[in-house]
Amino acid sequence: MITAGVDIGSTTSKAVLLNADTILAQVVIPSGTVPQDTARLVFDQCCESAGISKSHVEAVATTGYGRRLAQFGDMVITEIKACGLGAVFTGSPDGSIGTIIDVGGQDTKVITLNENGSIDDFAMNDKCAAGTGRFLEMLAVKLEMDYNAFVESALSSNTMIHMNSTCAVFAESEVISLLARNVDKCDIAAAAHYAIAERIGSMVRRVGCKDVVCFAGGGARNRALVSAIEEVLDRSVYIPEFPQTMVALGAALAARDRLVKGDQS
Repeated sequence: MITAGVDIGSTTSKAVLLNADTILAQVVIPSGTVPQDTARLVFDQCCESAGISKSHVEAVATTGYGRRLAQFGDMVITEIKACGLGAVFTGSPDGSIGTIIDVGGQDTKVITLNENGSIDDFAMNDKCAAGTGRFLEMLAVKLEMDYNAFVESALSSNTMIHMNSTCAVFAESEVISLLARNVDKCDIAAAAHYAIAERIGSMVRRVGCKDVVCFAGGGARNRALVSAIEEVLDRSVYIPEFPQTMVALGAALAARDRLVKGDQS
């Protein structure tokens, strides 16, 4: 029983192929300007990576901001539900995942799960760039750094300064002001990461923080952001092996579960 999950995000699009409980392939590509074309491309590349004909995929579930634009999908699932399913399947060595932080390019989600692994509550930041991956990318450009150098600079900082702005537009102006005062770029980079971590921390406190905390999405690949969030929450967070494809995995699981229920009906 081969199913696929396709997560069409604002920055990247992801696809996962699943055969029962075995992940056959997973692919991440940049999202293009036409979401339906990107969805088809990432799905095609995933099938090619697994060496499987597309005709052998029995069901496809789509998720992400472009989930309704992929015309080849068999079902649509929200990112919240897909993220929960992916987290429960992935698990953690320290016990059941209770809280999920998912930082994407243009939104951030905090989800809590109950003892059965179902969605208990969630908070979502999708109206403002502050608190998202795009916020950090924007400030990296303002500091004239590529993103990797921006992250490494933040990790090398030994001086804590605070950015007062909670708005991405004002934060950009604040960076210009800090540079004019000759504040070290590495300290500004660290302050930017801490600012987004504090915003995420307030979302976590809003829905409740349960053990274990799982960090997913592209933001989980940023070591400076992971460190800042752990400091704000005063606890370690669990990073799955493939954090960026966890939502696509959840979509593939939803497609599998739908097939199973169909077979039993």
